[in-house]
Amino acid sequence: MTRAFNFSAGPATLPETVLRQAQAEMLEWNGVGASIVEISHRSADFMAVAAQADADLRTLIGIPDDYAVLFLGGGATTQQALLPLNFAAPGQRVDYVLTGHWGKTAVKQARPYVDVHIAASSEAGGFRDIPAPAQWQLSNDAAYVHITANETIHGVEFRDVPDVGGVPLIADFSSSIASEPIDVSRYGVIYAGAQKNLGPVGITVVIIRRDLLERAGQPRADIFDYRSHVARDSMLNTPPTWNWYLAGLMFKWMLAQGGVEAFARLSQAKSALVYEAIDNSGGFYRNDVAAAVRSRMNIPFFLPDDELNARFVSESKRAGLLALKGHNAVGGIRASLYNAMPLEGAQALAAFMRDFQRRNG
Repeated sequence: MTRAFNFSAGPATLPETVLRQAQAEMLEWNGVGASIVEISHRSADFMAVAAQADADLRTLIGIPDDYAVLFLGGGATTQQALLPLNFAAPGQRVDYVLTGHWGKTAVKQARPYVDVHIAASSEAGGFRDIPAPAQWQLSNDAAYVHITANETIHGVEFRDVPDVGGVPLIADFSSSIASEPIDVSRYGVIYAGAQKNLGPVGITVVIIRRDLLERAGQPRADIFDYRSHVARDSMLNTPPTWNWYLAGLMFKWMLAQGGVEAFARLSQAKSALVYEAIDNSGGFYRNDVAAAVRSRMNIPFFLPDDELNARFVSESKRAGLLALKGHNAVGGIRASLYNAMPLEGAQALAAFMRDFQRRNG
């Protein structure tokens, strides 16, 4: 079987070696006589899987001991609602920086519980840039500052950690986590849906500086309380065990490839190939994002008209390049280059782009 190159923004492509290992272990895992999806999450066997995943993720990203790591269901959007419940008092001011669609989603989830202040936004310019931190209007009494590290739809990415003083910085890293080294200690909370760089859809990683867990937050049920999840090792309720197991396989695979340093080099090489095809096209392909904040993970671009956009998607699919249609919010084309996308995939896309331009330009 020949696998196509899958440029889906999420759920995203996974390494074939990881998929084959999961396939081999699906029916019977580790000599226990049952599948990993069938054994109890509280069994010694699965507890070992969970502990190893925690250890490997800490090694992969460089998570200090004074940070708790949670593996939860519900996706990143659920975490966006839990953040104000756990880290802000009712009606307290919180600062949000809007650089794209998912930042707006985070604001929508927070607004029922807190006083959301938009400290900076690039929406007026079509989310094509990131406001300079010196221009942010941060509140003196904010409970936290929230950013989206990488915006998958608009294709903008923070290249530096903003200095927000002594206020906890919370970041949605769903689409760029583990793609380059980060200093976890600069953040109060990092959260990320797994379905882009860390594994399959259905599990979300939340990394919390432990002192923030001492905040009273707002009245909430245990299931919405990060402290309860930390106390029960992410097993307050039955967790998505299959997804947790697959994420663990991904962590091992990424470590074996050389860790985040290797993926930083790879992401730079892959994105450069696609951006070069765009920038050298004489305007046939167009990316409107400011060069300094172009995303390495998600590259949106546009052809001269909708007919050519549609033809590009159709012909690229026949060429074995999948899921290149842009998000409905913006249209056009989008190439997602997460960790599991090999360099050969970006090379194939860039070659197709040049050929398509030659035939249609």
